[in-house]
Amino acid sequence: MVILGCEENTSETPGESSQLEIESVDTLRYNEEVHLKNVHQLTYGGDNAEAYWSFDSKKLIFQANNPSWGVKCDQIFWLNVSDGGKVENAGLNQISNGLGRTTCAYFMPGDSTVVFASTHLGDSLCPEVPPRGPKGEYVWPIYEDYDIFIYDLSGNPVRQLTNVAGYDAEATVSPTGDRMVFTSMRSGDLELYTCDLDGGNVVQITNELGYDGGAFFSPDGSQLIWRASRPTEEQEVAHYKDLLSKGLVEPTSMELFIANADGTEQRQLTHLGGANWAPFFHPNGQSVLFSSNHKTKSFPFNIFRIQTSGDNLEQITFDEAFDSFPMFSPDGKKIAFSSNRNNGRTRSTNVFVADWVD
Repeated sequence: MVILGCEENTSETPGESSQLEIESVDTLRYNEEVHLKNVHQLTYGGDNAEAYWSFDSKKLIFQANNPSWGVKCDQIFWLNVSDGGKVENAGLNQISNGLGRTTCAYFMPGDSTVVFASTHLGDSLCPEVPPRGPKGEYVWPIYEDYDIFIYDLSGNPVRQLTNVAGYDAEATVSPTGDRMVFTSMRSGDLELYTCDLDGGNVVQITNELGYDGGAFFSPDGSQLIWRASRPTEEQEVAHYKDLLSKGLVEPTSMELFIANADGTEQRQLTHLGGANWAPFFHPNGQSVLFSSNHKTKSFPFNIFRIQTSGDNLEQITFDEAFDSFPMFSPDGKKIAFSSNRNNGRTRSTNVFVADWVD
């Protein structure tokens, strides 16, 4: 996964000496954000995103590039988060080996290992970020060198899960701890697959033309929620296939889809237009949080909630630039998300944690 583009709150960015300090309660929360309480900022500067909880709700795993850490290409880090929101050793617990680019880390059952994708076997250098299209179109790179690996928290490799040609990434694990889901190009299109935790028993879940990715299981493991593009018009299809042949996708038109974990009973959940992505189930399994720009088809991106029936769309965050990657802690008490708020009007994206109020 790649951040869709980034940039504010009115407070200034803290200096390096205060990077591990926690912001005062509610100074980072907008008044309309009634479902958030005790918002804390965990990172400062650079791009920090896709922060996902451990099974015990005590740790976060995330990807970051931050020049002040000597990291200029996305790498994987983890941090401890106490009940009071204190950050211990933020930015110091690097898991990935610093080679290539990494993405989409997720804790494995037991919280002693994590799964993520990396390009390091294809090239030790950071792959180039593609330029925008001729009309300024924003594109995501689909690096063919991405494969999926398991590492322990000390940065030791445990297992390589994929070794087929082409893009394999975006792996997440079922809360029941028995399966994972990931996106792959092995069929010639970007489709969802599930597999056992050792990489075996691979099952293709989607088979329609378009980008299927960013999938998560429901709390009981019975369903999947994900983002997808569905080009249908001849010109849209040709454009999608042309970009894909170049290792690119254009993520500006995506909706949410939901299905049983075996791929049956697939249905489109949102019909909002724009980019609707980064979905994650509420702990009750009856609603979904996601990021969207459907109101403007541009910036800002904010977090919304919708029932799995497609009813009761509700705006959760009210940032002026970018809020995304919402994720509930397994105990349902907290939410982690990435945001451009409080970044001193820079383009940095940081990780935040808040108490959730239903």
